[in-house]
Amino acid sequence: MTASHAVAPFRAIVLAAGEGTRMQSAMPKVLHRIAGRSMVAHVLHALEAAGARDVVVVVGPDRADVADEARRVAPGAVLREQRERLGTAHAVLAARDDIAADNVDIVVAFGDTPLIQPETLARLHGLLGGNVAVAVLGFEAANPFGYGRLVRHGEDLAAIREEKDADEAERAITLCNAGLMALSGAHALSILERIEPNNAKGEFYLTDAVDIARGLGLRAAVTVAPESEVMGVNDRAQLAVAEAEIQRRLRRAAMLGGATLQDPDSVYFSADTRLGRDVTVEPHVVFGPGVTVEAGATIHAFSHLEGAIVREGADIGPYARLRPGADVGAKARVGNFVELKNTVMGAGAKANHLAYLGDGVVGEGANIGAGTIFCNYDGFGKAKTVVGKGAFVGSNSSLVAPVTLGDGAYIGTGSVITADVAPDALALARGRQVEKPGWAAEFRARNASRKK
Repeated sequence: MTASHAVAPFRAIVLAAGEGTRMQSAMPKVLHRIAGRSMVAHVLHALEAAGARDVVVVVGPDRADVADEARRVAPGAVLREQRERLGTAHAVLAARDDIAADNVDIVVAFGDTPLIQPETLARLHGLLGGNVAVAVLGFEAANPFGYGRLVRHGEDLAAIREEKDADEAERAITLCNAGLMALSGAHALSILERIEPNNAKGEFYLTDAVDIARGLGLRAAVTVAPESEVMGVNDRAQLAVAEAEIQRRLRRAAMLGGATLQDPDSVYFSADTRLGRDVTVEPHVVFGPGVTVEAGATIHAFSHLEGAIVREGADIGPYARLRPGADVGAKARVGNFVELKNTVMGAGAKANHLAYLGDGVVGEGANIGAGTIFCNYDGFGKAKTVVGKGAFVGSNSSLVAPVTLGDGAYIGTGSVITADVAPDALALARGRQVEKPGWAAEFRARNASRKK
């Protein structure tokens, strides 16, 4: 393998045509999510990071949902359809025109192996070169029963032997086929087109590429990955195992990156969660997709964040909910049972407890009292609430959008504010208190007499 070949581009072919009936779901298997990201998206991200020049995704018939997800994740992806389920080689040859277009190497991956790492894909591709036309990814199986065995001859891969065809010595082999394969661009099409359905199912098996390459005087090679990395997901139980594995990776990466997780096993990340240095995450926190937490922020226990930005030194929770569009400023405070949606809180602003702030802007240093609601929805559309810098909103207030409170404005407790408030003004919007001396005693006496 030359240095130039190690960085050579390759074309990825992702097989995503399987329905996954064992998932017991109306949704295709590859669209089920792990760490907030579909399985096929995990694979596409890994291929991009590994250096794929372009991507071809093979989908089943009438699977616009899978095609849409592939285009969302990889906008330049080419979509090909496998109308008949005639085996893995048949699926790869759905991309025949793409393979024939040039002599670019191809790497075949599967949409239901979401834990595959970019380094492994790059290493698999890197085996190609010289007389090596086929590279296979293997793993050491704890229990090899049912897997195809990788039979080696010295450094070369001699054959992939299926369980039913293996002899006693071959069944003792624990190095098994993970399914992923790389083929040199110069030989890929000629090898694939020679695969025949020589099996009881009448299907075209990609594993036959090894024998065909060797029959053409070419070599096959193998590289090994951990079993956990190459696991396929076929049912909900395996989906849970894959979730646990990727969470383990994400937690470790977060801690090695400088974040403190007080109880790592109770924190759940999305694949794109970003934590800065010296972030502290208390137990039972869930990060949905699209969350960035900057340096020195604290996320207290039982908080849920999605599509949110938490700026440097901010303090969130416990029991806080940040929904998409929430942007919490530096050293701002979002306390217990506070919900933000599409709201920007300025630096040093506070909403310490029991508030709903939707579709708004809270200025620097403003204080939002307990029980405050931004009344942002009238049943038909959303409107915006703006709270100026240094403003004070008393407890149990309702701000009926669209409304603007000027800088330094003061809202009396229990007010329902329906009009703009000038800077530094006091606004009261509640009924005047009336007191009737002795009324309660008379009321009790009257009712006691009636009861007798």
